[in-house]
Amino acid sequence: MLSAFTRAFKTPDLRKKILFTLFVMALFRVGSIVPTPGVSYTDVQACLQGAETNTGALGILNLFSGGALLQLSIFALGIMPYITASIIVQLLTVVIPRFEALKQEGQSGQTKLTQYTRYLTIGLAILQSATYVTYARNPDQLFGGQCTSIMPDESLPALLIMVVTMTAGTGLVMWMGELITDRGVGNGMSLLIFTSIVSSFPGTLWGSVAANGRQLGRFILVMLVGLLIVAIVVFVEQCQRRVPVQYAKRMVGRQVYGGTSTYIPMKINMANVIPIIFASSLLQLPTMVATFQRNNANPPAWAEWIQTHLGMGSGPWYSLIFFTLIVFFTFFYVSITFNPEEVADNMKKYGGFIPGIRAGRPTAQYLDYILTRLTSVGALYLGLLSLIPVIAFTTMNVQRDFPFGGASLLIMVGVGLETVKQIESQLQQRNYEGFLR
Repeated sequence: MLSAFTRAFKTPDLRKKILFTLFVMALFRVGSIVPTPGVSYTDVQACLQGAETNTGALGILNLFSGGALLQLSIFALGIMPYITASIIVQLLTVVIPRFEALKQEGQSGQTKLTQYTRYLTIGLAILQSATYVTYARNPDQLFGGQCTSIMPDESLPALLIMVVTMTAGTGLVMWMGELITDRGVGNGMSLLIFTSIVSSFPGTLWGSVAANGRQLGRFILVMLVGLLIVAIVVFVEQCQRRVPVQYAKRMVGRQVYGGTSTYIPMKINMANVIPIIFASSLLQLPTMVATFQRNNANPPAWAEWIQTHLGMGSGPWYSLIFFTLIVFFTFFYVSITFNPEEVADNMKKYGGFIPGIRAGRPTAQYLDYILTRLTSVGALYLGLLSLIPVIAFTTMNVQRDFPFGGASLLIMVGVGLETVKQIESQLQQRNYEGFLR
């Protein structure tokens, strides 16, 4: 594998792509620590040191920004507005006929959908940046500690400058991700998320095991458990059900087409990390509302119940609701991204069929049967994987986020495998050995 990396760097055009990707990723990390105008960097660092926890209502957003959110940097929003906009546009293709028609137009339609995604990203960035500025005016709600002020100037012009800066930072991050996709190696947006998570991984790993004096033993235990979980995730993410497809021979003019055999790859985890993001965001909404009621003299009973039962590792209610939401969103997302009837119609149109299954409706029913079984296993897999931090919180006495579990592990493993595959394919195109001999 190391020799394959050496050959990749010896190839001039591939070396330029890899170095360009690394340069943009480094530039992204630099922007993640540059504070937004109007924010006191010293006060923010003091609040981070004295904070009760770095998780909570904004935990997953802070994870995807590599800690830039709580530092209120120019890249505080990270790539999350673009991810949210992409998911919304993808869902709207099922609801709005115009979007569905654009999706079927090919490259031209996809270009228009991408443009709509960019516009929606800027709109969401304005909304989210205004929300975070509101949090910054009350830093005790943002950091969960005894913070009094992180903004020396809270005038309207200063607040507008912060909103504009964060929104412009989101647009710049989106542009950087597209540059990596066009001129670098791998998917740019995925690599930027990967960079954010990996940058905070060492600190999260050590913070999760340094709860008391037994750091070394706890560190070794967490690493062994983490390596086992990573191996299981890699195995499951590589698993797929290959449905064989046979194309009949057909004569077009004097040319004979078809007569080939292929397969439809159907993964166990077809929804990837999307259900975990949906479930975490939905479960954090009541927590965010209850957080605003925390400073009241007489907080409502429902706010006390939410703070007690719906916090991270707070009890069985959190685990049960979180697991149920992930299972539901897994089935929901897979149902709108993979349409068995559409796949069966396309196969029938081009003369394809599954051996032993009639074309048309029987093929759609067969694909739906396989999809249901795979999604059931994938939903249980995602639910159990997302509960690993909760289990570590209760059984291993881990006081902070457990780094091996949930969305962070899926993204790191998935993006890493996909990027390695792309580099390997480019090496094979140049008649070099890949990473696997």
